[in-house]
Amino acid sequence: MKKFSLIFFFFISSFIFSQEKYSKEISFVTDNDLYVSVKKDRYYTSGIFLTYRYLSKNTKTTLEKKIIEWQLGQEMYTPYKAGVGIVALHDRPFAGYLYGSFGINRVYKNDKIFNTSIQLGTIGENAFARETQDFIHNIYGFEKAAGWKYQIKNALGINLNAKYLKTLFKTQKNTLDLTWTNQLKIGTIYTNISTGFKARIGLKPLQRIINSIAFNTNLNNNSTKNFREIESFIYVKPSIRFAMYDATLEGSFLNKNSDVTNTIKPLVFNLEAGLRFTANRFNFGYAYFYNTAKSEDLVYTNGQIYGKISINYLLY
Repeated sequence: MKKFSLIFFFFISSFIFSQEKYSKEISFVTDNDLYVSVKKDRYYTSGIFLTYRYLSKNTKTTLEKKIIEWQLGQEMYTPYKAGVGIVALHDRPFAGYLYGSFGINRVYKNDKIFNTSIQLGTIGENAFARETQDFIHNIYGFEKAAGWKYQIKNALGINLNAKYLKTLFKTQKNTLDLTWTNQLKIGTIYTNISTGFKARIGLKPLQRIINSIAFNTNLNNNSTKNFREIESFIYVKPSIRFAMYDATLEGSFLNKNSDVTNTIKPLVFNLEAGLRFTANRFNFGYAYFYNTAKSEDLVYTNGQIYGKISINYLLY
């Protein structure tokens, strides 16, 4: 009953704030397979991302707004279970990736977005993934992970990432729209390209791509025409990714001394489905993810599921 009351409070509060302009945002996002099942602690097992976004001065007439983004992130990977001390049973390497990134989100008036970012960090022991997993397992009382001494070896991480999004379709009442999504990653950690579609169904008329929590474009100031708006919607996002390189599986080409490495499957299907809603200065989200197997060597060849929880807070 208490859980229902809390959900009801957030849902109602999302309809009672006044129109205001906020130009900054703090975001905390966490990925974990525990968010879909306590029995599926494997492969991409955790991601933690802290982000600060703010509006930058816009000097181009074609842009609606330009958003600067700083992010600190950590990703963690394990074999089919974390408690695998015998190296011969590792169906994929233990791996951690820790990075900081700087990005520019260019939001165009004709419902297009072009985002570029650079990540600088490290893979290996210096990413402190082992320590993070021990901390998480201690909180939940899970078995302590074994086998991290065989993780992918330390190497420099530099990645250049780009995203392009464009609205393709929306209904007359604007309660359903479809956005084409594309992403390119090139670097010492990941090199891949992906394309797909994001379909939103609104519980009320949807905000355009240029001013929505769905695309982290809901920041405004006196130079923008939009206000922060109430939003609540569900969405589904299928995509196909073609991978050419993955240091968390293959080991880094900058350090070829890793004890366990895998070959990658080039073609991977991804499916994301979730919900997002606003509540006063906050916006919240939950998403369910499924992807097909990323390597031929995995014990579980039917793919992986995990969840994402996001909490964003707006600032003046």
